[in-house]
Amino acid sequence: MPNIAIYAALAALAGALIALAIYHAAVVRPAFARMTTLLGVHDELIGGGSSAADRLARLDGVLAEGRSSLERFGARLGELEALARTDISRVGFVRYDAFDDSGAELSYAMALLNREGDGVVVSSIYSRADTRTFGKAVQGYKPAVNASEEELLAIERARTAKA
Repeated sequence: MPNIAIYAALAALAGALIALAIYHAAVVRPAFARMTTLLGVHDELIGGGSSAADRLARLDGVLAEGRSSLERFGARLGELEALARTDISRVGFVRYDAFDDSGAELSYAMALLNREGDGVVVSSIYSRADTRTFGKAVQGYKPAVNASEEELLAIERARTAKA
C-alpha cells in the first residue's frame, strides 16, 4: 500500500506540472510575447531602435556639445557686452534758429554718446553768410568745455534716450 501513496503523490505532482505547463502555454507565454512586442515598440519609439547604452552615449555626446556651445556663447556674450559699453547707442538732437534773421531751424546740436555718457556733441550754426561746425568732447554726460543751451539739451536728450 505504501507504493500506491507514492504513485498517487507522483500522479498529483505530474498533474500539477501538466496544469502549470498548460497555464504557461495558455496565459504566461502569450502575455510575455505581447510584453516583448510592446517593449520593442517602446524602444523603437524612444530610441530609434538602438539600445539603451547607445542612447545614453548619444545623450552624453549631445550634452558635451551643449556645454561647449554654452561656453562659446558665454565668451561671445562677454565680447558683445564689452562692445556695447563703447558703442554709440544714445543720440540726442536739437534743431534751432541761431540768429533772428534765419529761419527754418537750420542750426542744430547733436550728441552722440555711449551708455557711459562718453562721446561727442556736434553743433552746426547756420547763418545767411556761412555755416560753422563745432565738436566738443563729452564724458559722463558732461561736456569737457562750456556748452550752449542747445548742446546741453542734446546731451540731456541722449541721456534719457532708450539704449
